[in-house]
Amino acid sequence: MRVIAMTGAGGALGGAVARRLASEPDTALVLSDVSETTLAATMDGLDRDHGPVVSVLADVTDPAQVDAVAAGAVEQFGRLDVFISNAGILTASGRIHNVATADWERAFRVNVMGAVHAIKAAVGVMRPQGSGSIVLTASVAGMTAWSHSGPYCATKAAVINLAKVGAVEYARDGIRVNCVCPGTFLSAIHEGLSEEALEAIAAKHPLGLGAAEDLVGAYSFLAGRDSGWTTGSAVVIDGGYSAP
Repeated sequence: MRVIAMTGAGGALGGAVARRLASEPDTALVLSDVSETTLAATMDGLDRDHGPVVSVLADVTDPAQVDAVAAGAVEQFGRLDVFISNAGILTASGRIHNVATADWERAFRVNVMGAVHAIKAAVGVMRPQGSGSIVLTASVAGMTAWSHSGPYCATKAAVINLAKVGAVEYARDGIRVNCVCPGTFLSAIHEGLSEEALEAIAAKHPLGLGAAEDLVGAYSFLAGRDSGWTTGSAVVIDGGYSAP
């Protein structure tokens, strides 16, 4: 049985990925999030006919809590085949000089160090196994420039390069490291935006705004055997945003 652990399982993307993976045969899931409420909502929406699912609360800024996610997979199922680092945040918008230092620091603690903690936790288990796949959630914001989004763009760029460095460092250990770079998809962060604002965002994507379900295939691929010769990749799923 394939064993997959994921942080950030309570959001729109995390929930969609969890539903996809739970629908695949012989798959055990260890799902975590910082929010008990959103994690419970994800758990309630799963089809558990194909394998067991357990949940654990974890704040990715705390390495011990991320370690516990990986350790929980081993305790429950004897191994860890895939670790998906999906937790992330947006900070208050503003030009670089107007964004508070605290917001910059929090973005790096969650988006970058959360991914670092996931890699460290995963390789601690995967190196003795001699195999594993680590999937980080980045963004096309890490490849382009979004005005008034300095912390998000900078941290997602760091995540993309972190995946590449991890791919090089752990290939000899049989561990693959990749990232997914979504464009804009509808989620809770867009609640309250005007129709005009949503239309302006959609206009930047030739295929229009996406949904979390449009992204799950990339995670399924990177978590599966078909991606066995794929590492160091930034898989862009963005409705054409980065094409022009």
